[in-house]
Amino acid sequence: MTQSDELLPLYPSGPPLCQHSLPVGDGHILRIQEHGTAKGLPAVFLHGGPGAGCSPFQPRFFDPQKYRVITFDQRGCGESTPHAELHANTTTHLLDDIERIREFLGIEQWLVFGGSWGSALGLAYTQRHPERVSGLVVRGVFLCREQDVAWFYQRGAGRIFADYWQEFLAPIPPAEHGNLVAAYYERLTGDDELARMAAAKAWSIWEGRTAALRPNPNLVNHFADPYVALSLARIECHYFMHNCFLEPDQLLRDAHLLADIPGVIVQGRYDIVCPMDQAYALHLAWPKADYVIVADAGHSALEPGIIDGLVRATNNMAVQSGWRGS
Repeated sequence: MTQSDELLPLYPSGPPLCQHSLPVGDGHILRIQEHGTAKGLPAVFLHGGPGAGCSPFQPRFFDPQKYRVITFDQRGCGESTPHAELHANTTTHLLDDIERIREFLGIEQWLVFGGSWGSALGLAYTQRHPERVSGLVVRGVFLCREQDVAWFYQRGAGRIFADYWQEFLAPIPPAEHGNLVAAYYERLTGDDELARMAAAKAWSIWEGRTAALRPNPNLVNHFADPYVALSLARIECHYFMHNCFLEPDQLLRDAHLLADIPGVIVQGRYDIVCPMDQAYALHLAWPKADYVIVADAGHSALEPGIIDGLVRATNNMAVQSGWRGS
């Protein structure tokens, strides 16, 4: 399946309906927002990273007249506290948090929507709680395998963005280049504040520079923000050092659990952060899902063709649900 010639834009922005602070244990307090209409179809947006936090554009993939959209900053990032905290921050904790949020808000079943790390978290959640998921939309698929992390942080992507790769290498002495994730982890969790921040910015800017097919200074500036960079780099590196707290090949191995779940996979053909082979492998393992290849896009959710594919996906999910308004 390929995209239509007429590209749909994001829905207009608007203020949130309400927001909540939810303690989830171990000192973590999650910031949650609701958007759209209170009587709409429930949907939960799972942001990327891990550690990136929410952004104002994210609810705009959903028709605000049809959806009740839940966004939340995962542990340690955005407006959730404590910031950049690694203690009690694992995939299992995040999956438990999603269920706590669902129960807290009194939602029986919802559409799950996630890109990049959010796609991995959405897959893991749906495989664990299929009875709670009315549909699943994933973008820029990340399967969390060793080869997927190594492609972007050790060997592969640096051959395409060779100039930016040199700046990613800069904080790490050549003797430690054989395991860059481990080398970064040592600095991101160390006591040297200057080394920690330098590593965080280099890590985060590398991701921001490579996320879009065409250069996007606004995206790079967002990733370069020290507050964003610290949580993104520390939490991502923490997860990657621990194999994303998943069993080997877990997300593909358990794809059979998605058999009855309506779904859409949206993938940029020139995604360098999460190359297309991951989305294609998921497509083969979950053939029921619509598979949308965006011919002129990379990884970013804000590229025009990606926006179009995701907005069409949520529009179609609303139609399939039989929703007729409140």
